[in-house]
Amino acid sequence: MSRGFKDLKVYQMAYQLAMRIFHESKRFPPEERFSLTDQARRSSRSVTANVAEAYRKRQYPNAFLSKLADADGECAETQVWIDYGRDCGYWSEALAAELTAGYEEVGRMLGGMITHPEKFCG
Repeated sequence: MSRGFKDLKVYQMAYQLAMRIFHESKRFPPEERFSLTDQARRSSRSVTANVAEAYRKRQYPNAFLSKLADADGECAETQVWIDYGRDCGYWSEALAAELTAGYEEVGRMLGGMITHPEKFCG
């Protein structure tokens, strides 16, 4: 049985990455609570939210593409917060590299969807 957007590999991967950021950012110091912690969590979660919205708007190709572009932008923003987490010494090089590689893959998947919307739009 189809679960809609939850069946998309890009959604599943982005969701897992967002959950990883949530758990790993618990180690950030309290003074980062309303800045780096919040920003990294929000942008990572926004990737999946925009993919879900795009999926539901696929009968309108322009709206579909717009939401995918938003998801891709949030994906790039998340990579910036990963860099800050690493450079501020909150995350190891290895963790940052793993997260960055994951978001680069999500970005490639989103790019494929943007390039070939006909595979998703009716």
